[in-house]
Amino acid sequence: MKITEQQLRAFTHEVFKSIGCPDADAALAADVLLSADLRGIDSHGVARLSGYVRLWENGRLNPTPSIRVAHETPTTATLDGDRGLGLVVAPYAMDIALEKARQYGSGWVAIRNSNHFGIAAYHALKAVQHDMIGYAMTNASPLVAPTFSSERLLGTNPVCYAFPAGQYPPVVVDMATSAAANGKLEIAQRMNVPIPEGWALTPDGKPTTDPNAVTAGGALLPLGSEYGRGSHKGFALSATVDILSGVLSGANYGPWVPPFVAYLQPLADQPGQGIGHFVGAMRVDGFRPVAEFKIHIDQWITRFKNARRVNPEQGVIIPGEPEYQAMHQRKKQGIPLAGKVVESLEALGSKFGIALPATIR
Repeated sequence: MKITEQQLRAFTHEVFKSIGCPDADAALAADVLLSADLRGIDSHGVARLSGYVRLWENGRLNPTPSIRVAHETPTTATLDGDRGLGLVVAPYAMDIALEKARQYGSGWVAIRNSNHFGIAAYHALKAVQHDMIGYAMTNASPLVAPTFSSERLLGTNPVCYAFPAGQYPPVVVDMATSAAANGKLEIAQRMNVPIPEGWALTPDGKPTTDPNAVTAGGALLPLGSEYGRGSHKGFALSATVDILSGVLSGANYGPWVPPFVAYLQPLADQPGQGIGHFVGAMRVDGFRPVAEFKIHIDQWITRFKNARRVNPEQGVIIPGEPEYQAMHQRKKQGIPLAGKVVESLEALGSKFGIALPATIR
């Protein structure tokens, strides 16, 4: 099934308004989710909409937060999100980082007391619009076991860098620091297909291809899968995200990060406040003229795209290229929705009395 961007955006906007979000915040939150669906990241788009509603119903999400700067220097700040939607809090923080970068060359904001912020690329790409390099990361539901353990202590902890280009789309490095994002397991669950070996462990620490292993008490593996394939590097990257997002900001970290997934509950005696993010922006012209940089980033892209191929049918894929292509295709042809996602949207429509577009029924 497919739905147009406009239809899905309007429906999502109304759902956020129904839980008490001001109109502007509801529109922004819908924009963040739609950006994921448009870019082909189906795990982080409207498939997550019911999750935000669930947090609101459980009293864990404040639809009208009083976002405030808790600490500040000319180039840095710590933001308290007042339990608001991460979809709203993170763009607010990125705007602060951008203003600092405009004045001083770079800006960095740590965020605490927030919630799930959608795809990291949305926030990092805000910098690209101003010829800056964007940076965004967040800690997340504790589903990942560190190397040599089967205990869930870290999140998928994504990190994103976004670089402006000239004749090409931006280079966007947006990735989980786990072997696979939890959303990919959710997609496999909806499709009832096995996951690749190396993504997850059973509760007793054995490799598995069962997409339900993590919900049954197992764990995701760090990027690299196992020690011999570099999982210690994925663990280190995830730890970096957790420290910058959680420890530095005053948010929770490690196993205390309040989970977004429905099958986990927050731990008692949390050391921090909410989920944490970390965003930043750097002016390209703080290092070299923008036009000069773009000539060379274009040359960099061209050279890699022309790399000698192992398979004549498959060339090097520049980071962010598939998402850019998906966005242009889906804007024209509509956004595909899996059957279970449609069911969740129908349930939300029924709950709040919002009419669903006929195309998704």
